[in-house]
Amino acid sequence: MNNDINDQRRQAINEWLSAVLPYHEFELTVASSDASFRRYFRVEQEESTWIVMDAPPEHEDIDSFVKVAEFLAQFAIHVPKIYAKDIQQGFLLLSDLGNTSFLSVLNNTSADALYEKAIDEIIKMQLSPVNELAIADYNAESLTREMALFHEWFLQRHLDLPQPDFLSDVFALLCDNANNQPQRFVHRDYHSRNLMLVKDRDVGVIDFQDAVVGPVSYDLVSLLRDVYIEWPQEKVNQWIHYYFDKAQENNLIDCDKETFIRWFDLMGLQRHLKILGIFCRLYYRDGKDGYLKDLPLTLRYVLAVTARYPELEQLHQYLTQTSSIMAIQ
Repeated sequence: MNNDINDQRRQAINEWLSAVLPYHEFELTVASSDASFRRYFRVEQEESTWIVMDAPPEHEDIDSFVKVAEFLAQFAIHVPKIYAKDIQQGFLLLSDLGNTSFLSVLNNTSADALYEKAIDEIIKMQLSPVNELAIADYNAESLTREMALFHEWFLQRHLDLPQPDFLSDVFALLCDNANNQPQRFVHRDYHSRNLMLVKDRDVGVIDFQDAVVGPVSYDLVSLLRDVYIEWPQEKVNQWIHYYFDKAQENNLIDCDKETFIRWFDLMGLQRHLKILGIFCRLYYRDGKDGYLKDLPLTLRYVLAVTARYPELEQLHQYLTQTSSIMAIQ
């Protein structure tokens, strides 16, 4: 959005808040923005604070946020409470979960406790009766469309490389891996920037409006192979096993650990191919260059998985023998 539109929407937010808040006097400050067209403002009035979501309706589906928030709240997931909404303008007045993201407090001392809390929330979301929530299936068409961003924006636009002939076979393998897993609630962007540490060290969950019904390993790999923070493989294995045991106890999965780790690895590859494309699209299409610095870690995840599985050998060779790709490391 250009500055003129931003100013118009901010004026509209002020007028809306004057109507929905208890008093006319309040202070509005920028809280954050994200990779979409959404923006967030913090509203302060006397001793109370709220968050305003600004989601331009021509770009964002605010109904999805409302529907998923109300659903998750039924199952003791700490999501923002909705105090007021204007669907037509694309405004929501939400409870304030604070400024403390997981990313800001994760370190070698805090990580075990925080990741176990976050995994416990995944289990709770996956135990929810997602069939009662009218959201899309994360099917092969959706997964392939996402991976096509890798070719369109990362290979072609960012590096001026043609699509390798074997890539469609890799995409098919990754779709089969996803669709052969138990299908549960998937947050779809469950990582350290979208988890908040709120009072009583509770886990606050945000940015869930793109939720789907999909593979049981998806949110776990989003969390543990987070493109904004990296952990040693032995720690990742420890947390995978923590999830695995909890999921088996709750009858969410019925497989051996080797099978689950394969699900996890290949699901991560699908996600990271998509992310390489998305980060480049954010730069070239949307003028947001802040995500380019996260390309190297994302690519390292891709290389680690492609090196591990024989059926991905062609992709691994292509990535490691192409100088413009390896220059990103």
